[in-house]
Amino acid sequence: MATIRDVARHAGVSISTVSLALNGTGPVSEETRARIEAAVAAVRYSPNLMAQNLKRGQSKLVGMVLGDAGNPFFGRLFGTIDRQISDNDHMLIVANLDSHPDREIRTLNLLKRHRVAGIIMTPLRNDPEYAAYLNEIDVPVVLVDQDVDGTELDFVTSDHHRGTEMLTEYLIRLGHRRIAYIGGQQTMWVATRRLEGFRAAMAEAGLPIEPELEIVADYSAELAYENVIRLMSAAERPTAILAANNYMAIGALQAVNDLGFRCPDDVSIAGIDVVPWSSIVMPRITTVDQPVEELARVASLWMMEHVRGEATSDGQRRRYIAEPKLVIGHSCAPPPK
Repeated sequence: MATIRDVARHAGVSISTVSLALNGTGPVSEETRARIEAAVAAVRYSPNLMAQNLKRGQSKLVGMVLGDAGNPFFGRLFGTIDRQISDNDHMLIVANLDSHPDREIRTLNLLKRHRVAGIIMTPLRNDPEYAAYLNEIDVPVVLVDQDVDGTELDFVTSDHHRGTEMLTEYLIRLGHRRIAYIGGQQTMWVATRRLEGFRAAMAEAGLPIEPELEIVADYSAELAYENVIRLMSAAERPTAILAANNYMAIGALQAVNDLGFRCPDDVSIAGIDVVPWSSIVMPRITTVDQPVEELARVASLWMMEHVRGEATSDGQRRRYIAEPKLVIGHSCAPPPK
């Protein structure tokens, strides 16, 4: 295996000059740099990146921690961030929490041991202990989608309150008054914002909040299915169901179909985020779509500013809140007479 000494000998320069040229850390003439690059190719030298990382104290790796890599929202987020980080001569290393909050700190500690240059993450926890841990972490972190109350970290998200508010207003304009809401645990920052948006729209329309129609299904299609079976089997059924993520919308639609009801003739269904296989799911579900690529670009930009030492140093966290978009499908109609 070729070494840096072989490159220096082939190029006719010192080992220190080769090191400066390869690391981009010192003045090397274009002619010398070209000779060194030719020598690297000739002797088939491959730099030991791990050794370089140890010397620099960090790597060209950026960590990304996803709450649930199987969800299309996170897949879209990863795809754009991966391209942006790669375009900045860094590589993304991805960890999937698979919806297990207890794995977060262990995952972050593992990324730190790999000396990543920074971490972009969609957290699952939101508690004081976790906030204290993040505030003391010694690598740059940018939060995406989910916030952690009490942290001082940069945060990129869309307006979750406005998203469910828009969907609820749309259902109310169609004439619905008995709307079931299926959401996540209120320990999660996003779940709280989305429930607040639903309640705000109902209050603005003068409609009562019925506790039995506010369901917690942990963003799970299976739990949404079970709860919609129960709701639609009751004597007084809701005329519309608002599911606070794409998986729960699919679970709700499956339950409605299995019970022999028709959507939207018997019950309307609306959801958040693009539904998996939306082009073949019938009827196409009305959703609020988050500008995922926009969120990813901002998060990547802020991360690379941290890595290059260009981020603001005034101690103020940055917040970027993007506007969601209402996407009308075929799953909503006026309530049955």
